[in-house]
Amino acid sequence: MGERVKKSNLHSCNVLDVGASGGLEAKQIWRFSAGNGEVSLTAEQRVVPPEPLPAKLVAKDWRTLWQRKLNIAWFPADQVFLRVAHLPAADRGELLAMVELQLEKLSPLPVTQIVWSVEFLPQHAENMQTVIVVIAARAVVEEFLGKLEGDGYQPDRLEIPQLHELLATRFEENGIWIYPSREGTRNLCLVAWWYGGALQQLQLVHLPESPNRGALLVEQLTKAAWAGEMEGWFTVQTRCHVAGDEAALARWEPALSQWAGHKVTLVDPLSKTALAELAARLAARNESPANLLPAEHAARYQQRFIDRLWMSGLGAVIAAYVVGVIIYFAALQVIKFQKYSLDKQVASVSDSYTNAVKLKERVEVLQNQLNLKYAALDSLRAVSELLPPDLTLTEFALQRGQELRLQGTAPSQDQVNQLFDYNAALRKVTANGELVFSKVEQPIYDTRGQTIAWRFNSELKRAETQ
Repeated sequence: MGERVKKSNLHSCNVLDVGASGGLEAKQIWRFSAGNGEVSLTAEQRVVPPEPLPAKLVAKDWRTLWQRKLNIAWFPADQVFLRVAHLPAADRGELLAMVELQLEKLSPLPVTQIVWSVEFLPQHAENMQTVIVVIAARAVVEEFLGKLEGDGYQPDRLEIPQLHELLATRFEENGIWIYPSREGTRNLCLVAWWYGGALQQLQLVHLPESPNRGALLVEQLTKAAWAGEMEGWFTVQTRCHVAGDEAALARWEPALSQWAGHKVTLVDPLSKTALAELAARLAARNESPANLLPAEHAARYQQRFIDRLWMSGLGAVIAAYVVGVIIYFAALQVIKFQKYSLDKQVASVSDSYTNAVKLKERVEVLQNQLNLKYAALDSLRAVSELLPPDLTLTEFALQRGQELRLQGTAPSQDQVNQLFDYNAALRKVTANGELVFSKVEQPIYDTRGQTIAWRFNSELKRAETQ
C-alpha cells in the first residue's frame, strides 16, 4: 500500500510458545531487547510444567512506564481458520471495514462467537489489496487466555507463528508452498497457493500421524485445486515447495511429486527461535496488525497493570510509614532513656547545686556589705576633704545602701558659689581610679535671714559582686 509504518518505542519483547493447543507440554519463552526497530535475543528458557514462568521475564513493573515491554503469545494454529480476501485498494481503516462487512461469508462460525484479525499483504495489482483474515472461536481464545493468566502471563498480542513464516518467504513464481509442523500427535500443514503474483488461497490441513498422511494431504490439495479451477485462478499444475529438511522431503515428496507431476522443491524452514525473533521484530516495527487478543481483554490487562502499580505504590507508602513510625518510637525510647539518665545525674548533683547557690548568695551579701562599707568610707572621706571651710555639714545620711543625702548651712549668700564648686568637685572625686559617685544632683538652698540652708543627693558607684 506504500504506507510507511512508524517504529515503536519498544524496549523489550517476550515471545511465548505454549505448545500444541496450549496443553501440558513444555513451554518455550524468548526474551528480546529492542531498539530502533531491531531486536536481539537476550534470554531463552524452556519451562516444564508445573514449573512457573520466570516472573522476572514476563512481569511488568514501574519500569514498564518508560521502558515499554511487550508480551507475545503464540496461539495454537490448529484452533484458527484462515481466509484470503481480495479487496479494492484503500487505507487500512477502510479495508478493515470491508472485511467486517464480509465476515458472515468468510467465517465458519457465527460472527458473535468469534475473534478475528487481519494480516495485510503487499498489493498484487494497482487497484487490489490481498488480506489474510484470521478467525478463532471466542470461547477457545478466552480459555487459552485463562490458562496464560493462570501461569502469570498477560499477553499484549496473540499471534499465529505460521503467518510470520509465510510472510517471510519470497514468492517469485506460481506454485504451492507447504509449511508442515507438528501440533501434538497430529501433523499440521499450512498450504499457500500463489498464482498470478498474489496469494489466492490459504488453508490449514490437519493430518493424523499415519503412513498415508501424504495421500490425505494430496486429497485436500485436489479439493482446493478444483475450487481454484471453479474460481478461475488455478489454470495449470505447478510446482510444490515444502519448507523442511531432507527428512521432511522424504516424508512428503513421493505423494506430492506424483500429484503435481514435478519434483518437489525444498525450502529452508525457519526455526522457532528465528520465528520468535521475526515476531519480535515485526512488533518493534509495528508491521504486523494480526492480533487475536480481544480488545476488552487488552483493556482489562492495562487496568490491572495500573491497579497493581497503584497498590504497590500504596503498599510502599504504607511500609515507609510503618518504618517511619517504628523509627520514631525507637528514637523516642532512646530520648526517654537519655532523659532518665540525665534526670538521675541532675538528682545526684541537685543538693550540691543548691548548696553552691546558697553559698554564692551569702558571699554576694557579704561582699556587698563590704563594698558598701568601703563606699561609705570613701564618700565620707571625699565629702569631708572637699568641704569648703565656710560650709557646715549638718547631715550625712546613707539610705538603701547607695543613696547619700548631704545637708548643711552657710553663713551668708556669698558662699553659694562655694556650694556649687563643692557639688562639682564631688562629681569628679575618685578612689582607686574610679568615680566615687555615679550621680550627683544639683544643690538646693534656702535663705534664712543672713544664713542659707543647702542640701543635695548623690548615688554611690558600687561594684556588684559577680
